[in-house]
Amino acid sequence: MASADSDPSQALEPPAPEDAASGGGWPLIDGWARATLSPSGPRLWQTLTHHSACLSCAWGTGGQNGGFRDELGEPLQRCLKSVEAIGAELQPAVPRQVFAGRTIAELQQLSSADCDRLGRLDRPLIRRAGSDHYAPIGWEEVQALTAAAFRTPPPERVASYSSGRSSNEAAYLLQLLLRALGCNNLADCSDLCHAPSTIGLSRVFGSGTSMVNLESLQHADGVVLVGSNAPANHPRLMNELIRLRQRGGTVIVINPVLEGGLLKFGSPAFPIRSMLGGGSAIASLFLQPIPGSDTAVFLGLQKALLERGAIAWELLKAHSEGWQELIAQIESTPWEAITACCGLSREELEHTAARLAACRAVVFAWAMGITHHANGTTNVQAIANTAVLSGNVARPGAGTMPIRGHSNVQGFGSMGVTVHLREPMRLALEQLLGRPLSRTPGYDTRALIEAAERGAVDTLLCLGGNLFGANPHSAQARRALGRIDTIVYLATKPNTGHFHGQAARQTLLLPVFNRFETPHRTTVESGNNWVRLNEPGSTHLRSGQLVSEVAFLAELAHRLHGDAPIDWRRLQDPVYVRELIARTVPGYGAMAGIDTSRREFEVAGRVFREPRFATPSGRARLAVTPLPDLSLPPADHFGGLAAGERGLVLSLITARSYGQHNTVVYKQGDRYRGMPHRQTILVNPEDLAASGLRAHERVIVQGEAGALAGIELIPGSIRRGAALMFYPEANGLMRPHQDPQSGTPAFKRVPVLLRAEDGGTPAVSPPP
Repeated sequence: MASADSDPSQALEPPAPEDAASGGGWPLIDGWARATLSPSGPRLWQTLTHHSACLSCAWGTGGQNGGFRDELGEPLQRCLKSVEAIGAELQPAVPRQVFAGRTIAELQQLSSADCDRLGRLDRPLIRRAGSDHYAPIGWEEVQALTAAAFRTPPPERVASYSSGRSSNEAAYLLQLLLRALGCNNLADCSDLCHAPSTIGLSRVFGSGTSMVNLESLQHADGVVLVGSNAPANHPRLMNELIRLRQRGGTVIVINPVLEGGLLKFGSPAFPIRSMLGGGSAIASLFLQPIPGSDTAVFLGLQKALLERGAIAWELLKAHSEGWQELIAQIESTPWEAITACCGLSREELEHTAARLAACRAVVFAWAMGITHHANGTTNVQAIANTAVLSGNVARPGAGTMPIRGHSNVQGFGSMGVTVHLREPMRLALEQLLGRPLSRTPGYDTRALIEAAERGAVDTLLCLGGNLFGANPHSAQARRALGRIDTIVYLATKPNTGHFHGQAARQTLLLPVFNRFETPHRTTVESGNNWVRLNEPGSTHLRSGQLVSEVAFLAELAHRLHGDAPIDWRRLQDPVYVRELIARTVPGYGAMAGIDTSRREFEVAGRVFREPRFATPSGRARLAVTPLPDLSLPPADHFGGLAAGERGLVLSLITARSYGQHNTVVYKQGDRYRGMPHRQTILVNPEDLAASGLRAHERVIVQGEAGALAGIELIPGSIRRGAALMFYPEANGLMRPHQDPQSGTPAFKRVPVLLRAEDGGTPAVSPPP
């Protein structure tokens, strides 16, 4: 890090390529080769070329252009993460003896990777109260039990949880059948990730999604990438960053962890320059602030832009409101307060602002390193403020771009799977159903867990996802789910939640088709507002007992609601569902003709090409963003350190590894971070030296909710005062400190105490 008397232009430059650990590269080729030569290789390639959207991240590819092409028709746009996801879906069925021979207690001993490797679910199962096993059950009994579980309790005592794995059609059905019951308890995985982005951007621009599409991004000459490990979680984005650097652009990375793949990345899409060249340079500048201090970082950039005369005053005055108060905050906040909060020097921030001001068109992109904080919504608003102040909105190559996680997580929000249903869709649904919707506030994901712990939830339907594994405070999540009377899990494969999230009376585990197997067309929405159409497919499983999620939900809706005010059983026809989507979902009018035209489309009204926004006034609504209090509790908060005991208090970042997608783990180690297995913690070497702890020593990590022993210390390129562990293993450490504006937990700033497990010699690290 640069000090006040150092040369910031030298200090901010990332390591020279020959000195940096590269992301991507030949390990990607090796991964593809291993997958191709596996027994499922032929089926894998058949699936890769199928006209359906990628199962992995929301950056997305596939659909009507074919498996390897994006919405612009560019080839070679599949990544190894996609291959891993498909490979897992092509596993054989879970052997019958797994559920017949293993008790629930035994299944609870399995890790996330162990669960995923059991295979595919191919028959409906139930675990009844008093039994210690899952047992087979017929579909007719499943439907009867599920309908009774939703029909009997009052609407406020039923709920759903969903992930972005499924389709727009299933998502629309889910919210429609629950809202017709008078229930708004539509918790979603987005509550735990990008809810601050949706809320923050909606406040500023009136729209909670990216205002940048792929074509616009390709006109940028600057990208500010914040709180994202894109090489692992959104590898397709790396192609765009490589192109930007090749055309002379600037990439500013802001992340407390110096990720190797953000220094340079080898992409097979560029075989000569990138692969044979040892990787393409990515970061032009790399800032490592204190975790959770992003509001201070962007306030510092705003102050530097103001002082160098680089504010876009014409845009600000003509097309925004609230700017006067924001400018007053910038002027009145001293540099000392900003630098003390974020841990970066004034010179670093001024140099970064100069590079930003020199760009013609900048895209501001971020992931959960921004949103997973107690002030996540404020972080997002600070980024949006900076985009407006610098003039980087509503024109080609400029704007704000939250990088969504799971492939259709944004589509679920568009379909109304949210506790914050927007007024235009509310009115349209009321017209469709012929009556007002309930105004009782619904449970988001954290509120759902808290309500269940109080005994206020009787029935829960989980459409994909791992509600147990995705939540902080694992003990609380297990306890809460155990107080629900009936839980229905729709899934393609087992996960830890199916074993730890056991209901009090009956738990149903139901097998469904995945995206490329579903016997009818479906749609999904990318994180950049592009709606893809997936063609029907077939499954390799032979049991014949898998069900389409659309068919299951439509049958449930019919049993609950009969034939009025709409023909609920007709909703088993996805074409009819798409007709209703076109009538009731804002921006989705083109959905009505997609079955005939096969023409994919951009959701209307979200990509701003001129400075008129979706707010009532048409202006961007800027707001003051207070600096956060980032003080850490003393060691005594965790029980303290005994005299002479080695240890220290750190701010823990929980993160995914390079071999992981959401809660699903494909590889135990993370070679890019030098973390050879899951029971590791990444710490700055200077913190180790100051505390008396040693590299590869085993320690106890004590959090506010629990402790983990036997954790190996890994020295790495992370900011002093911070540490990194893998999620979901670290979930048991943390109490759910939440952003009060969005309900999203602070997964990226968890106070922990590290203490030596014993006074002996450091443990030997197992091989990668």
